Amino acid sequence: MKLPFTKMQGLGNDFVVIESLTTPRELTPEQIRFLANRHFGVGCDQVLWVGASEQEGVDFTYRIFNADGGEVFQCGNGVRCFARYVFDKGFTTKTNCVVQTKAGIMRPVLEPDGLVTVEMGQARFLPAQIPLRTSEQATRYQLDVAGETVEFGAVSLGNPHAVLQVDSVDTAPVDSLGRLLESHRFFPERVNVGFMEVISASDIRLRVFERGVGETLACGSGACAAVIIGRLWSKLSDTVTVQLRGGELRIRWSGDINSPIWMTGPAVTVFEGVIEL
Repeated sequence: MKLPFTKMQGLGNDFVVIESLTTPRELTPEQIRFLANRHFGVGCDQVLWVGASEQEGVDFTYRIFNADGGEVFQCGNGVRCFARYVFDKGFTTKTNCVVQTKAGIMRPVLEPDGLVTVEMGQARFLPAQIPLRTSEQATRYQLDVAGETVEFGAVSLGNPHAVLQVDSVDTAPVDSLGRLLESHRFFPERVNVGFMEVISASDIRLRVFERGVGETLACGSGACAAVIIGRLWSKLSDTVTVQLRGGELRIRWSGDINSPIWMTGPAVTVFEGVIEL
């Protein structure tokens, strides 16, 4: 099978976008792993699947697959690239569309300056919602990992996040500790691990070890999770610039647990091609 694709990136978090609007397509986990392979395939952190919607008031459906072939429910950088893709390809003339994901409805907006703003929905904090292997909700959790006590906040934005505050992201043990926490039994569906350095109330630095991928240059939902936890810990204001290795995102959250969180950042098409599966 010859498969057309578009390579995109949001702050270096890169994607292979597969269109299933004009030609219905389903990919196996093996095919997804091949596409994501940086030596034998196209190379990406996630594969994004763009589909039609039969639901009234919803323009598209959207699915996300990690490089290991597993499907996940949320990807902030990915939904910005999704919005740019369907507009640039002429599948919609709307600068704001309604998208059905497994995490719920999302409403990305193309801004006049070329950036994309996305309402990321409401944060979920109950242990069963994240999920965590505990029945007690807390603002801070602690785990013994490799002989040390690790303190973190936890939240779900359609995918699970653990956020740690560190003195410096440059020296943080992102790969070693991120790998141990990602697969820790405390997180039954594994977890994305964020390492947050607070510069000021409106500025943080962040590195994220993503489940099923490893460290990426940027993680949109991870940036949202870091701001949420920083707000709960009374360290951040309602609008925060998040400096990731791939660039900057602007995150807004009022601090009200019933209010949505907003993310603004770039989405760029890198190249297009056809690959044989």
